[in-house]
Amino acid sequence: MKQIVVAITLMCSLFSLQLFAQDTLKNKKDGKYYFEVVKDLEANDVQNQNRTGTCWSFSALSFIESELIRTGQGKHKLSEMYIVRMAYIDKAEKYVRMQGAVNFSQGGAFHDIPYVIKKYGIVPEETYKGLNYGSDKHNHSEMEAMLKAMCDAVIKNRQGNLTTSWKKAIEGVLDAYLGAVPSEFTYEGKTYTPKSFRDKLGLKMEDYVTLTSYTHHDFYESFVLEVADNWIGGSVYNLPLEEFTSEMEHAIMSGYSIAWASDVSEKGFSFNNGLAIVPEDEKALTMSGKDNKHFNDAGAERKGTQFDSPGTEKKITQEMRQEAFDNYSTTDDHGMHLTGIVKDQNGTKYYIVKNSWGTKNDCDGYMYASIPYVQYKTMDVMVHKDALSKATKKQLGLK
Repeated sequence: MKQIVVAITLMCSLFSLQLFAQDTLKNKKDGKYYFEVVKDLEANDVQNQNRTGTCWSFSALSFIESELIRTGQGKHKLSEMYIVRMAYIDKAEKYVRMQGAVNFSQGGAFHDIPYVIKKYGIVPEETYKGLNYGSDKHNHSEMEAMLKAMCDAVIKNRQGNLTTSWKKAIEGVLDAYLGAVPSEFTYEGKTYTPKSFRDKLGLKMEDYVTLTSYTHHDFYESFVLEVADNWIGGSVYNLPLEEFTSEMEHAIMSGYSIAWASDVSEKGFSFNNGLAIVPEDEKALTMSGKDNKHFNDAGAERKGTQFDSPGTEKKITQEMRQEAFDNYSTTDDHGMHLTGIVKDQNGTKYYIVKNSWGTKNDCDGYMYASIPYVQYKTMDVMVHKDALSKATKKQLGLK
């Protein structure tokens, strides 16, 4: 997914469910949204992807970490940069094999996480921090440019035949910037390999499924989602919007969190105001400025009365959702982690969203996304298959 590479931190009013001792929450300090918690699920601390396009790794691993908590494996902080590094190896190979006719960038998709963990295993963050370039914050601009230039040079193939060394050269750059991958490591007093650590955690990546809702493919079938960062060609299951919506709520209420890929360039997405909403009256919101270096306008300033207090939102239809995807107004921007549900003073429900833009704000990195926003702008979601209702599992042929 085309990621938001945001260095700044923004505002909202929620901590990782540790502040829920309060009966009422607000979207921001001076906001007049008053939220009551319906369901909250435990998650690790908010991280900061900083100036990288790697939220697909941060959000999906946050989701996996919550899965480990849910299954009784305890709290473990996993390495986002290990996933990024191992994905780059296979991404480079595919890019060269396809002679540059696929995407090669910092972006990725939720499918990358099961793929990497199944093929290469996983390591704790303390074992592989991915900061081997003189900084304590992630910034992949230089590394990405170097890797892309190398791959393009290989594709030009000026010597007539590909050498046996180009893959080693790619790995050398990754080692230089992110660090060499350990064949073994010690964690909590025991020695593991990346694969044995995966097995120790009980991670069965085949149990995770990705869902969406579009009409250009048949419902209850799977298809390869047509977005540039789906370099791996991962498939999603297609559900009608009403069922897609009910399955997401069913998952949260059943104790399963959700990895959420969404468009965040809309006027109604404002991390600064702690909200993602779709006002019925578009004049209720304004947006000024650009943030093009972050691929879209998610960093632009948002203002409006509906960020201050609740108002009526649009009723989202299957047709509206499809049209937005077809005309590129819904784009594959950003990955986040849904960790619960709240309702406002009018009884309207919102998802609790854990982001990866740091914690230096009023809410330590969380916000609230309305049901209409999630219906309208969700690209896809990843959940454990057991989070689905029995009827939907049967319809999709899942056991």
